[in-house]
Amino acid sequence: MISTLRPPAVPLVTVDPYFSVWSNADRLTDDFTRHWTGQRQAMTGLLRIDGTVWRFAGKVQANANRYYTEPPAMEQTGLTVSPLSTVYTFEAGGVALTVRFTTPLLLEDLDILSRPASYVSFEAKSTDGRGHETALYFDVTGEWCVDHPTQAVTGKQTAEGGLEVLRLSHERQEYLNRSGDDHRIDWGHFYLAAETSERLTAFIGSAEMRKAFVRGESLRPYGDPETPRSVGEAQPAMAFVHEFGEVADVPAGTKFVLAYDDVYAIEYFGARLEAYWKRGGLTVPALLASAFAEHGALSARCDAFDARLLADAEAAGGEKYADLLALSYRQAIAAHKLVTDNDGGLLFLSKECYSNGCMATVDVSYPSVPLFLLYNSSLVEAMIRPILCYAQSDAWPFDFAPHDIGQYPLGNGQVYSDNALEGQMPVEECGNMLTMAAAYCLAGGSPEYILGHMPLWTQWAGYLIEHGLDPANQLCTDDFAGHLARNANLSVKAVMGVASFALLKGIEGDAEAKASYLRTAKAMADQWRALADDGDHTKLAFGQDGTWSLKYNLIWDVLFGTDLFGADTFRKETAWYLSRRNRYGTPLDSRASYTKSDWVVWSASFAEDREDFIALVEPVWTMLNESPDRVPFSDWTDTLTARQLNFQHRSVVGGIFMKLLKDKGLLLGGAVPQGQETAG
Repeated sequence: MISTLRPPAVPLVTVDPYFSVWSNADRLTDDFTRHWTGQRQAMTGLLRIDGTVWRFAGKVQANANRYYTEPPAMEQTGLTVSPLSTVYTFEAGGVALTVRFTTPLLLEDLDILSRPASYVSFEAKSTDGRGHETALYFDVTGEWCVDHPTQAVTGKQTAEGGLEVLRLSHERQEYLNRSGDDHRIDWGHFYLAAETSERLTAFIGSAEMRKAFVRGESLRPYGDPETPRSVGEAQPAMAFVHEFGEVADVPAGTKFVLAYDDVYAIEYFGARLEAYWKRGGLTVPALLASAFAEHGALSARCDAFDARLLADAEAAGGEKYADLLALSYRQAIAAHKLVTDNDGGLLFLSKECYSNGCMATVDVSYPSVPLFLLYNSSLVEAMIRPILCYAQSDAWPFDFAPHDIGQYPLGNGQVYSDNALEGQMPVEECGNMLTMAAAYCLAGGSPEYILGHMPLWTQWAGYLIEHGLDPANQLCTDDFAGHLARNANLSVKAVMGVASFALLKGIEGDAEAKASYLRTAKAMADQWRALADDGDHTKLAFGQDGTWSLKYNLIWDVLFGTDLFGADTFRKETAWYLSRRNRYGTPLDSRASYTKSDWVVWSASFAEDREDFIALVEPVWTMLNESPDRVPFSDWTDTLTARQLNFQHRSVVGGIFMKLLKDKGLLLGGAVPQGQETAG
């Protein structure tokens, strides 16, 4: 499958919320590479072919200089974005260059998933049957390890264990010194590593090294790299030069590893936690050695995973749906950090990127879970765990579920709405937590931890029974739309939350309670059908005739097989959504022309006809292809203009996997089918 999608931004190095760098341009040479927030974190690549220097990545001149002419850009002949890799191809001077960026975010292997190491590999060959003397220059700057370019960094260069290792670090190591949204890390250590070779030379110096390479001069490192230097003024960079020698028809290659040791990753209710990869005492030198030793095997695993996922996606929803999954996969994972708590419990903590920076946000986890239910349901339990921990503490004052546990990377208690009651999402978060818990267990997750918190699940289910059918004036996850009373889609969430609790009781072995709660959910759904009915569609809010909204929460009735709302509801809603499509998607509801891409896919996923699914989802592809806003996959966009409203690099794009999850089914890991539970 050859994609024609022009991504609004291309993933390059995508590990976690701080270590995530993209190209926001059509060609890798059109702009500097950037952190997902849009701040420059430059990567520059040059190729000397028979004495002439060409650019294949970034820029040579870090700041405007009218007296300097950039070397010409190689012709970019191809770009392929797969779930785990981005591959560019270039040609110039009789040489073809392939540049591959791979971050091996293999969800079934948490050690590899957590490893903060990303590969960039190069392969050059002749295109005209003649030999060409070729050398490669590659650098990354101190911008990658500071929040602002006014800050200063120090460097260190070592050669041991068969590796050349360069390191840059902010001069002041104040771990976890603040939280925020539009914010970059300024603690820890940034590495560029390569295998030792006679063909390789390594430098820590000024970005002026690029110009020296262009002029054919010797590169000059800093006299003492450990002397602090301002990122903005001194332009410190780590660089490798690899001499390919004469390149012929047989490809010549090399590879580098970019890595980041944040030392401390998260503050969790007062405790400083290290990243998951360190839990057994693994050090950076050992991590880098493993990254190089395992490169071949990991590349093969990544390629096999990509091929399998894309084939499944195309079968589920066509080539353009496969493109959406390819573009969303790394982003959904890189908006998280994997750690363990002090008791060894797994924590998969999201950052609510380009919204408010909240941490472990329940209504951000909820839309993201289809991806993780498909490939490693233990990560869903790891999203649930911090919320249960907080909700059971004296710090949480309400009888409904929290919204978050803090602002990334400081998880010391909810920050959303300053805990004011009127700013909470009580029905939203209770429904989300119960639904995620049931989905996790049905997807093969071990129910022991979930069932160990049954008093809390019982409390939240009771809250939904009392307050969820006809919700009071409150926020839901689409909080940008403001408060809304009698929200029909929020009511669906309450019904499915009660149904989810019934399934949990069944998994626990209490068949009588399961049947009772399912009867309650069914009675609520029957009342909902009457309250929401507006002829050929359902209302945005009860009592508001002539309104409508995407009822994306209905999809769980399909996945759980609970059949609470009836097939006619799904058919009617699908026809209505099709009739309300704009060029760039179906609006979220009748109040505005904007939509959420994840909710479009969820709503399309309960269509009975595959062609209806494709018709509803392909406008999302068109939005990405034509949006003038060059940012990582934005999930909140306008259906008339394709403009980004806000939000980028958010984990919620994991929800784009909902159709694939529906097709494959929840019972992936041997969970007990409904009606066949045993006492647990």
